[in-house]
Amino acid sequence: MAAPAFWSNPEGAQAVFLRLKVSKGLIEPYDQLRKQIDDLQVLLECSRGDSDEAALAELARDIAKLAHSVEGFETKTLFADENDVRNAFIVLHAGAGGVDACDWTEMLYRMYLRWAERNGFSITEHERLPAEEAGLRHVTAYVEGPYAFGSLKSEIGVHRLVRISPFDANKRRHTAFASVDVTPEFEEAVIVINERDLEVDTYRSSGAGGQHVNVTDSAVRITHVPTGVVVACQNERSQILNRKVALKLLYAKLYQMKEAERQAGLKQVYGEKGEIAWGSQIRSYVLAPYQLIKDHRTEVETGDVNAVLDGDIARFQEAYLRKYTRKGK
Repeated sequence: MAAPAFWSNPEGAQAVFLRLKVSKGLIEPYDQLRKQIDDLQVLLECSRGDSDEAALAELARDIAKLAHSVEGFETKTLFADENDVRNAFIVLHAGAGGVDACDWTEMLYRMYLRWAERNGFSITEHERLPAEEAGLRHVTAYVEGPYAFGSLKSEIGVHRLVRISPFDANKRRHTAFASVDVTPEFEEAVIVINERDLEVDTYRSSGAGGQHVNVTDSAVRITHVPTGVVVACQNERSQILNRKVALKLLYAKLYQMKEAERQAGLKQVYGEKGEIAWGSQIRSYVLAPYQLIKDHRTEVETGDVNAVLDGDIARFQEAYLRKYTRKGK
């Protein structure tokens, strides 16, 4: 990085920064854990034959805390893909299930908002399409923080909800589906887009209202004609900013397609999503007649549905990373 010509190649510089970020994210925590282990070993030696129960209890707590930190570090080493460290775009779509599916999409979106809040990630919403009666037809957001993509790639796929529908006057059980797609954020230099391949449409932003909703045609929808990929952004304050964000999302999706063609492993990850309906789900959330959330890929399950819907999804993410990283996926 200190070389005189380092900045003359922006794409190469970005790649170096990314490698540095990944390396620091592993080496610095490792050094801290190594020091804590050494310090505790010294304390253990000094405590031999000690009858001070309070001191021994404190030492036991420190060892338990260290064990928890080691487990967290072990999980971080499972971020084996070079894109895991990147920020990410997350897109949710309502599937089969009518109004329940739209409501379920909004519930899932709240789950990820709470997950981000719990884990120090920031989420910026870029586009939402509310449903007519309740919930969301789709929503797009930007997730920022170290290993955002690596943490969220376990969520790619169809999520199934079973519950007593609040929209059914007869209180019958309904099944609803929503899909989650996650793409890493890439620098523009990584992939080249020809402006002639783009169809850009502007339209009026939609939403619940308020001071941040524009009354002009500031929302932007971009179609990449050769691939048919469509992206949109409506929540920025100007058409220029909406276009900029939409282009970043387009870069991410096109790079995703490029990588899927080049790497069979990545292709399989994104190919798991399938149709947003019965038989394609990666995870089921059953709220009635019993309560159980089960991931069908890892067999991890829990009856604490309220905690999961409030953002506690770490058990599913870690199990996914352990299973698929070891298989080289």
